[in-house]
Amino acid sequence: MNSTAGQQLLLRDTFAMAFMKNFIVVLVWFLLSYINGSVVATFFRHQIFYEDPRYILFIHMVINDAVQLTVTIALFVVSYILYTISVGVCCFFILVAVFTTRSTPVNLAGMAIERYIAICYPLRHAQICTVHRAYVLIGVIWFVSVVPDIIDLFVTLATEPLSFFQTSVFCLRQNVFKDPVLLYKRQAFDGIYFSLVVLTLMCTYLKIMFTAHSHSSQKTSAKRATNTILLHGLQLIMCLLSYISPNVEGILHIIFPGRVLEIRFANYLIVYILPRFLSPIIYGVRDKKFRKYLRRYFVCGVSTMETRVECKDGD
Repeated sequence: MNSTAGQQLLLRDTFAMAFMKNFIVVLVWFLLSYINGSVVATFFRHQIFYEDPRYILFIHMVINDAVQLTVTIALFVVSYILYTISVGVCCFFILVAVFTTRSTPVNLAGMAIERYIAICYPLRHAQICTVHRAYVLIGVIWFVSVVPDIIDLFVTLATEPLSFFQTSVFCLRQNVFKDPVLLYKRQAFDGIYFSLVVLTLMCTYLKIMFTAHSHSSQKTSAKRATNTILLHGLQLIMCLLSYISPNVEGILHIIFPGRVLEIRFANYLIVYILPRFLSPIIYGVRDKKFRKYLRRYFVCGVSTMETRVECKDGD
């Protein structure tokens, strides 16, 4: 970390401003936790969903985003209450936050491929996209996402004394994983990683579009699929913000030199909070099948003794 960044970290909010910021992020966490919890409960209450690979990948992303949101908000609140924490505890939080952030784009690529198979190879979809393969894909997502972070941890263990993990730091990634080699490794990996995800989304989108033009009977379902992939692309762009946000912050600090803390807070909301609203919306609201059960969950009431949904109007 350079000296400018180090000086910025010494800046502190007033008590009123700190209270307002923490109140906002905790309120957002409660709101999103309620939405995500409702979506997860709807998924597990109906067998039709957890026997469908499409919804298995979706709920995996919702749970992943919920964990990511919880960890980042916990770090945000802790940074105001304690300011510094031990390196060992910070390592755990950073690794979980980075892992869950990185796994979202890979999950998006997997969901785009599933939609591509469903539209372009409808007769083989049931054979190719099975529940077992969905769980295998989730395992691959975990492996691809966690390996770079484990490498960072092992390099840090090899280059830093054990006493370093007992010291206290302001919990930022660059304060814990300080070896310069790790920065170049992350840049190379992230470049390859996001390039492959972008290529996957572009190819599946174009393939589905061509299929829609050549088969008029599939135009409606293909249009929905392309719209979904476009939303996945929007999610991917928002995920990319977390990698370019330090550079954007640096530019904004030059333009607005007296607004360091405000810029950092706005960046936190846009980069780490706002993208978490999209996952439940794409399937929880846009998907007709899921929306029907989610709406019944809230509108009609669910018996605590049964998993069957009972509607007053007999819908």
